[in-house]
Amino acid sequence: MKQQLEQMTREIQAVQEKLAEMEKKNEAKEEEVDEMNDRLDKAELHAATDKVAFGIEFRSRGDTLSYSDIQVAPSMLTSGLIGQTLSPADLPGILATMPPGVMVPDKYDATNDIILTNKFRLTMKAKVNDQLSFDGRLAAYKVFGDSSGVKFNQGSLNDVTLDGNISSLPHGDTIRLERAYFNFKKDWGRVPTNFSVGRRPGTDGPPLEYMNYSLEGGSPLATIINWQFDGASYNLGLEEVTSIPGAAFKICYGQGFEGDWGNSYALNARQPAIDDVHFGGFIATLFDNDSTSAVLNYAHAWDITDGFTGLSVMPFIVSDNGNGTFTFSQNEGGYITRLEPYTEIGDWDAASLLLRTNLTERFDKDIDLFVAGSWSHTSPSRTSENPFYKFMGQGLLNSNGELQDRDGYMIYLGAVFAMPWDARFGLEYNYGSRYWFNFSGAEDSVVASKLAVRGHVYEGYWHQPIVNDNFFATIGVRYYDYEYTGSGSPMGEPMKIDELNSLDAFNPVVDKVMDGYISLTFRY
Repeated sequence: MKQQLEQMTREIQAVQEKLAEMEKKNEAKEEEVDEMNDRLDKAELHAATDKVAFGIEFRSRGDTLSYSDIQVAPSMLTSGLIGQTLSPADLPGILATMPPGVMVPDKYDATNDIILTNKFRLTMKAKVNDQLSFDGRLAAYKVFGDSSGVKFNQGSLNDVTLDGNISSLPHGDTIRLERAYFNFKKDWGRVPTNFSVGRRPGTDGPPLEYMNYSLEGGSPLATIINWQFDGASYNLGLEEVTSIPGAAFKICYGQGFEGDWGNSYALNARQPAIDDVHFGGFIATLFDNDSTSAVLNYAHAWDITDGFTGLSVMPFIVSDNGNGTFTFSQNEGGYITRLEPYTEIGDWDAASLLLRTNLTERFDKDIDLFVAGSWSHTSPSRTSENPFYKFMGQGLLNSNGELQDRDGYMIYLGAVFAMPWDARFGLEYNYGSRYWFNFSGAEDSVVASKLAVRGHVYEGYWHQPIVNDNFFATIGVRYYDYEYTGSGSPMGEPMKIDELNSLDAFNPVVDKVMDGYISLTFRY
């Protein structure tokens, strides 16, 4: 009996050992299966991400704004026009019935203690091979507590939701197509070329990369074009044939307005003398050895219009009665208006030369310096047929029916210094003359484009990395000191702000603005 028990014990022990061995084998197989699944998942993920690579940029920012010496026509004058039907010749008679001080604009200050914004960008890149690739970017930009997407119009292009600024300025929580284009590369002998068509990378161009703490964000120089548009480009790399480091020449084309789509006069038998707006130009990289560069940008626009298609809430509506008289009506319901151009008002030319350098190699000082000189020229062809502009006799940088060519200039310079904790500290200054005009309405600002200012702008900022360059903080201050009216607008003759009368200030005219800001940016 004892022997039988011992035999049974040995058999049970053997069974347990076999079971343990089988369990180990099963565990090994499960680990092998899990490892194979992981490898397959990674392979599938790799195959998917090989097709499209995504990147994210998200910024939360707060601005505190202080406006000084805003001027606007007295309410007695503006309310006196509402409901009236009159011609420009009737205006002196109406003014004669009002108190003498009515021609002196009211002056006041305004503040916004804090305005908070969120800006989101989703980048997309797809590369078929070394010859063919795609780049795209979706964007949304909104003010905390507002997603209406439409602003009350106070006389600025920034108050109009239009194609050129739709995703570059705060317009609500709608995600929009900011850029999308293909690149097709082909070498012609020793000259590499690149052909591209689509929604162009027309915003955040050089030298805004210093202020934005980023790589170059677009191809036109931001000094003359910072604007969303659709078009094409053809680039030739000339470094090998010229022996000049970085030498290249790019031909550019864009369309700023489509006349026969969605407008009241599209496909109409009584179409006005207005057509599509086209522009072209070139970007020449004269020298670029990675530490020093020189870039020349020239642009020409044919038959620019007295506005763009867009949405805004107008304070009042001016109607042309067709007999030389005009009627002013209050927009009492705050209705949204679809704006559209009325007239081709002339041509525009602009050129800008940008010089950049880093002093590390020469002086062992990590300092970035840049300077840009820019010129603009306008050639008016006729006065606007838009009822408000027509009443005032306004055209391309002209008023009272005049049609004179205008030349303007702008100087922009800056220095960026390496600081402790891997920070960068920048100082910038720009000045625009009386007749300076560019297309920079998509510049990222809750005030206005600083590079469009007819006057002075001073700015200082500190970029502080927190997690490498993927997460950083920025603190800065910008001061606008306007000298002339209408910065960023092609309509009407710019007037000296210190010499305004009430007829120059139907919309508020800003003299000085202080913008202090702080932001946190995630970029990966």
